[in-house]
Amino acid sequence: MAVDLLLGLQWGDEGKGKIVDVLTSKYNIIARFQGGPNAGHTLVFNGKKHVLHTIPSGIFHEGKANLVGNGVVIDPVIFKKELDKLEEQNVDYRKSLLISRKAHIILPTHRLLDAASEASKGKAKIGSTLKGIGPTYMDKTGRNGIRVGDIELADWKDKYRALADKHEAMIAFYNVDVQYDLQELETEFFASIETLKSLQFIDSEEYLHQAQKRGESILAEGAQGSLLDIDFGTYPFVTSSNTTAAGACTGLGIAPNRIGEVFGIFKAYTTRVGSGPFPTELFDEDGETMGRVGNEFGATTGRARRCGWLDLVALRYACQVNGVTQLIMMKGDVLSGFKTLKVCTSYKYKGKEIKHLPFNIEEQNVTPIYTEMKGWQADLTEMTEASQMPKPLVEYIEFLEKELEIPITIVSVGPDRKQTIVR
Repeated sequence: MAVDLLLGLQWGDEGKGKIVDVLTSKYNIIARFQGGPNAGHTLVFNGKKHVLHTIPSGIFHEGKANLVGNGVVIDPVIFKKELDKLEEQNVDYRKSLLISRKAHIILPTHRLLDAASEASKGKAKIGSTLKGIGPTYMDKTGRNGIRVGDIELADWKDKYRALADKHEAMIAFYNVDVQYDLQELETEFFASIETLKSLQFIDSEEYLHQAQKRGESILAEGAQGSLLDIDFGTYPFVTSSNTTAAGACTGLGIAPNRIGEVFGIFKAYTTRVGSGPFPTELFDEDGETMGRVGNEFGATTGRARRCGWLDLVALRYACQVNGVTQLIMMKGDVLSGFKTLKVCTSYKYKGKEIKHLPFNIEEQNVTPIYTEMKGWQADLTEMTEASQMPKPLVEYIEFLEKELEIPITIVSVGPDRKQTIVR
């Protein structure tokens, strides 16, 4: 049985949580394969807003297994808070939530290291969410990390102490003003570890292998977006994991030849949180309108997102890197009311017009070249059928399909799971 992937194709915040929630009914297992609580997946249904940070977005569906894979980094404190909110909503997660023993754990000192590192950079800061993600992945690749399976061992606290002491020495080296009470942080951390230990730990690669043999359907859920990939994103303004399709193989233990459909999610425009290049960014009334109407604030950090026109050069690149088979367009409703829409179809780069993403897309090197299209005035939020779409929206979608050579099979016209049009 093939494993389908669901990925963000921009700089994150594309609306993956909603689409996983919409698609979950078709799958037996929802598996998160990378990232940590720096990701926030927002789901809206039955008039309520739900925000998840580490737990897979299928958790609200009964009878579905939700796996936190080995490629994920887990902050036990944040994880416990997520569980507490699920309990408040009477979600029985104990039978359905599974944790890979090979997933790495974020320590309190990882967060402190993150803050110290970012503070030391001054104006050159990356725009970290300060959740300790980068330092945890650094320990993972440096072979110093603590994994979920380690906390089942009797002497794991000795390993913890050695690593925390090392982190404190590194924090002192940065010589920046980071105030903290480690004893207080550790009290909450160890209490949260006990909650984590009450969940089901599994050897997730074997679990998924056997599930495939039984013919169970699996949806792998990514976090962040392709342009934040550690290898293929706008480095160094990226996250610390592989957010692209390849990350699903390493983050879950799935063989490449087991990948089936690759659903690529993008907004009808472009947003970015934090620092880094953004060729189509708007600083005018149009950009302000996108942010206000689209409620463009981070689910995890609350930070305002930078907004701009859709960048097809970057989107085409993400489709190629991921092998996208189906596209899903989010927030088409946000563009309602614009008389004219712009789509970046190529860049002017070193005096030439190019259609591929070059090594450096800083504003001094790249100038977007736009195609203008007629906008639509209709309110899309009550529409349920593709036949109800205004002609300019249909033309916009067909233009994108032609440029990207991939079908757009789903169009989201609002935050609720019901506001989803299948084409």
